[in-house]
Amino acid sequence: MQLGEALRFSAQALRANPVRSLLTGLGMVIGTASVILVVTVSLTSRDYVLQQVEGIGSNIIFGYYVTAGPTTPAADADYIKMADVDALRRDLGGEIVAATGVMANFDQILVGGKVRDVKVIGTDQAYASVRNIVIPSGRFLDADDVGSRQKVALLTDSLAQRMYGSSAAALSQVIKLFGLQFTVIGTFHEKVETFGQSELERDTILVPITVLHYFTPVERIDPLYVQVRSPQQVDLVATRVKEILSVRHRPGAQYRVETLTSILNAAKSISLILSVVLILVSAITLVISGIGIMNIMLVTVTERTREIGVRLAVGASPREILLQFLTEAIMVSLSGGLIGILVGVAIPLSVGLFTDVRIPISTMAIVVAFGVSSLVGLVFGMLPANRAAHLNPTEALRYE
Repeated sequence: MQLGEALRFSAQALRANPVRSLLTGLGMVIGTASVILVVTVSLTSRDYVLQQVEGIGSNIIFGYYVTAGPTTPAADADYIKMADVDALRRDLGGEIVAATGVMANFDQILVGGKVRDVKVIGTDQAYASVRNIVIPSGRFLDADDVGSRQKVALLTDSLAQRMYGSSAAALSQVIKLFGLQFTVIGTFHEKVETFGQSELERDTILVPITVLHYFTPVERIDPLYVQVRSPQQVDLVATRVKEILSVRHRPGAQYRVETLTSILNAAKSISLILSVVLILVSAITLVISGIGIMNIMLVTVTERTREIGVRLAVGASPREILLQFLTEAIMVSLSGGLIGILVGVAIPLSVGLFTDVRIPISTMAIVVAFGVSSLVGLVFGMLPANRAAHLNPTEALRYE
């Protein structure tokens, strides 16, 4: 029997029982579609998590004061100062893109007719690039603002919206902080929302650090940020930052210097584990579908025992019988697999059509899903086909 004849006979057998063929292939449709969707969801979630972490800042090192020691009381000199930030800029030179520091205080202003507490952060011109700050209206602090102690301020977008109705309307407005008048020169927000886990809160105002210094009893940079030029140098530079801070302060003072590298690695590991688990679940679905195909094919062999006996009696070889039933199983599996691929690809594409969310579709997932669907038909179709090929012609002809 040629392959073309096997395909023709298999198609005729499947058309003879359309409902059974449809239900048998439905398991493959669901299993194959789930493989593609699971891989798609895994890739999308991984990319989202990594973008969120990386969006906090590129190649960022952050450091802060921890303690003066187990038996030593803290002193003002133990805290990180702007002089330490300047020393990092000077000593690290070409290894870093920028270094900046943050000082924080609180004040009250009128928001929506009510007096509200707001966080006032003092920083310099490098803060925007290091922390990936977005400026939707106006401008950020520049070196002249910091150097000449200009009384200028930036509001978070949400604060500007509640105070003046929009970000643009907040520009050039005058607000009162610590008894002085500050001119609003811009509004800002984080490129990636940190949900209050950073120094930036919903109601935050940025001012030059040289101005806030006058309204803060103790100069304390918490945290300091360093943006490294190359990802490969992050750990090395972090070690040097800690050494520089330790040398510049009294013995026993402890500083914690951390990077986003460990967070990124943890996110990648979690994503990989999640992907493996989800793919295994989808693989179980495909195996169950394969068992369904095997079960139906065994029933088919039993129903067509007499037909098999007639074919063997007129000269068909066991190999030809095996080929026919194996082809039938593979056709069911492949048909369901192809439809499952179409469903698995159509769902992410339809989401992209109706929303602005771009969901990546893995070509490798499609190839693997197609290959697995073929393999399922081959593996789980072998037992029924082998049983059909080894039927005794005489007993098969007597079968009722």
